[in-house]
Amino acid sequence: MSAHRADDPVPLRSARGRWIILATMLGSGVAFLDGSVVNVALPAIGRDLGGTFALLQWVLDAYLLTLSSLLLLGGALGDRYGRRRVFSAGLVLFTLASLGCGLASGGAELVTARLVQGIGGALLVPGSLALINASISQDDRGKAVGTWAGLTGIAAAIGPFVGGWLVDTASWRWVFLINLPIAAIALLVTRRHVPETRDPTISGPPDITGAAAVTLGLTGAVYALIETPAHGWNTITVLAAIVGTVGLLAFPFVEAKQSAPLLQLSLFRSRQFVGANLTTFTVYGALSSALFLLSLQLQQTLGYSAMAAGLATLPITVVMLLLSSRMGALAQRIGPRWPMTIGPLVCACGLVLMTRVMPGTDYATTVLPAVLIFGLGLSVTVAPLTSAVLASVGREHGGVASGVNNAISRMAGLLAVAVLPPLAGLSGIAAGQPLGQGYATAMLISAGLCVAGAVTAVAGVENAARVRSLPLPAVNHACQDPCTRNPR
Repeated sequence: MSAHRADDPVPLRSARGRWIILATMLGSGVAFLDGSVVNVALPAIGRDLGGTFALLQWVLDAYLLTLSSLLLLGGALGDRYGRRRVFSAGLVLFTLASLGCGLASGGAELVTARLVQGIGGALLVPGSLALINASISQDDRGKAVGTWAGLTGIAAAIGPFVGGWLVDTASWRWVFLINLPIAAIALLVTRRHVPETRDPTISGPPDITGAAAVTLGLTGAVYALIETPAHGWNTITVLAAIVGTVGLLAFPFVEAKQSAPLLQLSLFRSRQFVGANLTTFTVYGALSSALFLLSLQLQQTLGYSAMAAGLATLPITVVMLLLSSRMGALAQRIGPRWPMTIGPLVCACGLVLMTRVMPGTDYATTVLPAVLIFGLGLSVTVAPLTSAVLASVGREHGGVASGVNNAISRMAGLLAVAVLPPLAGLSGIAAGQPLGQGYATAMLISAGLCVAGAVTAVAGVENAARVRSLPLPAVNHACQDPCTRNPR
């Protein structure tokens, strides 16, 4: 009998298996917790640091910018140089950046620290599931992912409540500082108990050129989209727009010449893959902008406390946790096309109801019905969407396909937070001020995005037999928010 190597896959019930789940749950959980608590802290950040509405956009988009543009590179670096090493590096970077966020004395310092946080998250997020996939035995892998998803889902569900309580009882700074002890424990467990694994078949340099092109492209585009409505076209905004356009246009040409590209362009030959990702882009864009603006509306216009605002949106997460697996099972029987069509339309109805969240309305008759219907729509959409993405390519490309879908969902949130507020006339509002009629306009635009997602699904997604034959994951991490969790 051959000796058992330290890096061989282990059973979930073994001591090492439990340590691996704990490390990955804490590591990814700290990134997901950060995503679920920052929204409720934005009004307090605006009051403390001053600035305009653009500052609040940047607090969210700075993190999403580096996270979305470097997500695929982070996964590739883990496969190449060691998944534990890259995961640990992400924990260290995320922790240091969280400390910088908590100590920031001005808006520029906070945004810079959030950019670094996103880089750390890009190393953490793909690494957590990669470690489970490489370190847990194949027979236990599905259960391990389910355990990890359930634990991180619970952490994400309590995030808005914890974030609101920290803001109300202490300071918005603790929304970031709470990451330090969690990440420290995760790092200790990872270094002591998680084996190192890598893909020995990978050779050649990583696709740094592709990462640079997409990062410069998104940075320039987002800067121009956020700053131009507030400051007009000037030398800096024009230059940013040019850099963004050139970077994004150059990206596919750069990838076509790479031997190991971040993005395999051949995936887009699949109509199903394109249709599912276009639906992802529209629905998750609407999701990100809606939760961003709803939290601001509740606090800055209706006078909710941070904790009350966090609790107000908690039903979305609860509905997702209760219904996602059932919707996944339904889609497995009937295929993803109609759930992906009906779900976004239900989301659109919830967003239309959110336009009624105005001064003088109460929670039970206005906010609660809107968030419940919105959560129902997401529950119907997310698991079928995941299955459609995975079924659109061969099994050997499942990891790449889910990584692309993950990145697209985050880019959708990044661009929606940058684009929708100026379209709705919200860019000139000072931080902390009521949103006015622009809030309802933005919600209607978000509803339109969901309708566009439904049209895309009915036109581009098919109910192929292979879609129904694939096992559906229970929870989705395509989105940074706690309400859409289906593991890739």
